[in-house]
Amino acid sequence: MTAGTVKHETMLQCFEWYLPDDHGLWNWIGAHAEALAAAGFTMTWLPPAYKGQAGDADVGYGVYDMYDLGEFGAKGSVPTKYGSRGDYLGAIHALRGHGLRVLADIVFNHRMGADGEEQVTAHVVDVDDRTVNDGAAIERTLDTVYDFPERGGAYSTFRWDWHDFTGTDYTANDGSVGIMHFDGKRWSDHVSHERGNFDYIMGDDVDVNDPAVARELTDWGVWYTETTGVDGFRLDAVKASTRRSSHRGCARCGGMGAIPTSPSVNTGRGTWMS
Repeated sequence: MTAGTVKHETMLQCFEWYLPDDHGLWNWIGAHAEALAAAGFTMTWLPPAYKGQAGDADVGYGVYDMYDLGEFGAKGSVPTKYGSRGDYLGAIHALRGHGLRVLADIVFNHRMGADGEEQVTAHVVDVDDRTVNDGAAIERTLDTVYDFPERGGAYSTFRWDWHDFTGTDYTANDGSVGIMHFDGKRWSDHVSHERGNFDYIMGDDVDVNDPAVARELTDWGVWYTETTGVDGFRLDAVKASTRRSSHRGCARCGGMGAIPTSPSVNTGRGTWMS
């Protein structure tokens, strides 16, 4: 590459943690797309657009249903914190119409806000070294059933239960907390070695190595990309996921490659991992 041929990119993070729960962000972004382009921005990073466990108060990282973009009356609200599905798609269309590329924030790591309970045999692990457990396998009542009754099978009929997770941190029957590893499961390999193994972060930890889960995440990635038209993804918490699993949900999404976070950003169509 010769001098004068480098294209400089400027990405705008279009949200912060303490925005009001007024369902207004998507419409605000869409209305300001032209001004953002005129100000010199070339890429936009939008927050998680799907329903979280806290409904329209959820910032988006307490993932409940990745197919609900503000369309179904789950968790006490149809819209998300940022607006409805239509508002979201409208914002993306406006941004791209003014030459701005759009990155969607994606959280594959965990699920929260389960619809039901079940009996699961689990081991309590050492919070400072998740590779060490107490050696006692105890049956516990856990919130690990997700059947999304409000969505009623639209877009996907996949029903999640404990087989699709590796662990959790909350016991439903007595309210006790502590990281639990499900009997017969194992934490993912090739993740950060912080605290022994950093696969587990919070909630119900998605078993990305399970073949059925891998297929569902891939199917979701195709559906999401075709539905929204986004240009790439920012993948949340990748130090808790293997590189293979991080790419799996995006592998068939419009031929997207990888966008590194540092020291520079490759602005080709792809995924940015953080």
